[in-house]
Amino acid sequence: MTTTVPEVPGPQRSSKSTDDLRLALRAASMYHLEGATQAEIAVKLGVSRPTAGRLVAKARALGLVTIEINVPDELQGTVHADIERDLERAFGLTEALVVPDVIDGTDNGYGSLGRAAAAMLSRRLGATDTLGFTWGPETVAVAHSLRSRGVKCAQVVQLDGSMSAADYQTGVEYTLGRCAEYLQARPVRLNAPLYADPATVTALQQDSVISRALQAGTEADVMMYGLGPVSTSTTLFEGSFLDVQILDELHHLGAVGEIGGRFFGPDGTPTEGSLPGRTVSVGLDAIRDCNRAILISGGKKKHQAILGALRGGFATVLVTDIESARWLMAHTKEGS
Repeated sequence: MTTTVPEVPGPQRSSKSTDDLRLALRAASMYHLEGATQAEIAVKLGVSRPTAGRLVAKARALGLVTIEINVPDELQGTVHADIERDLERAFGLTEALVVPDVIDGTDNGYGSLGRAAAAMLSRRLGATDTLGFTWGPETVAVAHSLRSRGVKCAQVVQLDGSMSAADYQTGVEYTLGRCAEYLQARPVRLNAPLYADPATVTALQQDSVISRALQAGTEADVMMYGLGPVSTSTTLFEGSFLDVQILDELHHLGAVGEIGGRFFGPDGTPTEGSLPGRTVSVGLDAIRDCNRAILISGGKKKHQAILGALRGGFATVLVTDIESARWLMAHTKEGS
């Protein structure tokens, strides 16, 4: 940080303006170079504390202060503060966290996202909070990355049903168990299928155990989730939750992605069709209303889904990879 005095001819400057500039420079030097508080500046300069704050702000506004942030050599290429800030501004996010790795779309490829999300979660999770999660490789990666029991929450709840006719490992038990263990929280299971016929869904919603789990998920203080595209190369298709006929219907409806089995279009609008009435999971409105909704996703095949989710307002925090971040910034104005 350096302070500079603008070159203004002496005759054009009054003694009062000179004194004001001197005070602003002195206040800025104390604040930025000496680490003084505004209260200490006020005492030193004989002004009120609000005036001390205004002097520091005035020095910045007049260009008397120049601040440089130097990234250490060992962090070059791994910290992307500029694009994180751009993402936050473009999509109204509380925080964007961008990892430098290439996400290859495999389960193992989500490791860096999981580690980043786990570290971020430790800053945003409170002891009385309920943490909700949708099952999938991204949240499995977060659970796997939990390493200490220093952070606690009250309970961890499953946001979407996971039972399927196929013998498919969704990772829900691992995520629920490990999060509950490391966060010292009570686990809340949603023992239900993700999709069923409408009459069964209605019955499940009226079941006392299932309804309590859905209510806990809907009211969760923090929600973390990954995304699925509309494709045959997804957990929903591979686990026989969806078939080709349903995928064709979703394509016809213009769906680009899903959260907890609930699909949405390019602008985040939930899609209609046959699935909504057959889905057992927390609704997209609840995710949109959550003020700590953490979207963890990356990789080329999920770009459109991430963009749709952000446009739909389903996230306040985004954890993604650098290539996805660049793609998102290149497409911020499309469809806005």
